[in-house]
Amino acid sequence: MNDLFDTLIDNPIRELPFTLPQVTGFFSEWDQSRQGFIIYIPNGMLFYAPLFFSKKISDRSVEYFLENDIYEINQIDWSEIQSEAFKNIKFKNILWKQDFINLYGKKNPLPRLTSWYADEGKAYKYSGILSQPNPWNKGLRYIKQQIEKVTDTQFNSVLMNWYRNGEDYLNWHTDDEPELGRNPTIASVNFGETRDFQVRHKDDHQLKFTVPLQHGSLLIMFGEMQHFWEHAVPKRKKIHASRFNLTFRTIYG
Repeated sequence: MNDLFDTLIDNPIRELPFTLPQVTGFFSEWDQSRQGFIIYIPNGMLFYAPLFFSKKISDRSVEYFLENDIYEINQIDWSEIQSEAFKNIKFKNILWKQDFINLYGKKNPLPRLTSWYADEGKAYKYSGILSQPNPWNKGLRYIKQQIEKVTDTQFNSVLMNWYRNGEDYLNWHTDDEPELGRNPTIASVNFGETRDFQVRHKDDHQLKFTVPLQHGSLLIMFGEMQHFWEHAVPKRKKIHASRFNLTFRTIYG
């Protein structure tokens, strides 16, 4: 992969491509140095760069995530492969897995595939799922280093989510696990199909907005967001291709 800043052209987007609630406390401003929007909300803040990674790097990232020893990545409907069958696919770069959660005494597959990469000893537990760290590889280190240049944060882990099509989704939740610290900075990178990232206030669900996370975009959550706001990625039946989301975090302890 070439250096990000050799291939990223000046961002042509200057107006926020979505609408914030028209109430006091919500506003945004363009950050020229980081080529993105700083979004201020009550009890939180976000940074949104719709074109953070160039198309060349974004396209290569999708290929990198999918390279395997069985299938041509552009000639298969990944959603048709049964969950258990993924165990037989040897992905060359990413160790994808199907996690399961227990609901009402029944074991159900998580509606997406996941992978956890982190520094040695940095395990992560959420929704009853314990993920042991895979060691960093060259591609993930590259992406992490580019994000760290604009966050002033050193991340030691990344949770990868593979949404195979619009039927895969993420329910409302907050990233408030104790090992993330009190006010975590979480950087979300997106490759592939555009999916809606919905945000709503914990106490007032009518106070919400939607961020379209497109190919090569970056969204960073700061401050008290995880205490006061929830987020989700809902189903979208018209989406038939994959979207990859990488959320970089810092695990303490």
